[in-house]
Amino acid sequence: MATRIVEPEAGPRSKRAAILAAAVDCFGETSFEATKWSTVAERVGIGQTALYHYFESKTHCLLTIMRLELQRSHDKFTEATEDVEDPTEALRAAVRAAYEVSDHEVLQMRILHNHMDLLSGPRKSKREEAERVEARKLVQLVERDWTNLLVRGMSMGVFPLRDAQLLGASVLGLIVSVWRWYRPSGPTPLAEVSELIEGACVRMVAT
Repeated sequence: MATRIVEPEAGPRSKRAAILAAAVDCFGETSFEATKWSTVAERVGIGQTALYHYFESKTHCLLTIMRLELQRSHDKFTEATEDVEDPTEALRAAVRAAYEVSDHEVLQMRILHNHMDLLSGPRKSKREEAERVEARKLVQLVERDWTNLLVRGMSMGVFPLRDAQLLGASVLGLIVSVWRWYRPSGPTPLAEVSELIEGACVRMVAT
């Protein structure tokens, strides 16, 4: 299991959570590239130099957001499936859990999946690299979550025997593709999207 980076204690005067929330809003609304680091500081109500007490760069902040979102995704999967014995119902529960999110979490997922390439190569900064390495471990953990669920279903004879790793990657790819186009203010409710993707995933795996 991936080891979490120990989060700094958030004292009553800590601005870390506020910085992360403001960065998610900025990166999600106007893109990471177009967001000025000073804009994040303005939203939090602090000077730009104060940001460096928490994050050494805008990229360091982005990598932290990505790691935290991956950890949240893994935790949601585990919570949704750990007590569900039937593999088909576990699959349905996992898909539904992936879409039980707030508008803020929608932005987090959009940021994550728009910047996955950032995890592919090492960073020169030690703090950025530490976040990148942990995020990569979490990517692998999330992928194993889905693969292991399918392996369990195949071993029980519920799902047809196939390449579970490839099938798991396909299911996960379908689920996360939604975050590239879905907007909370758009015409399609997320509950409708969830129902559609849930059915598609079950058909993909079970037939």
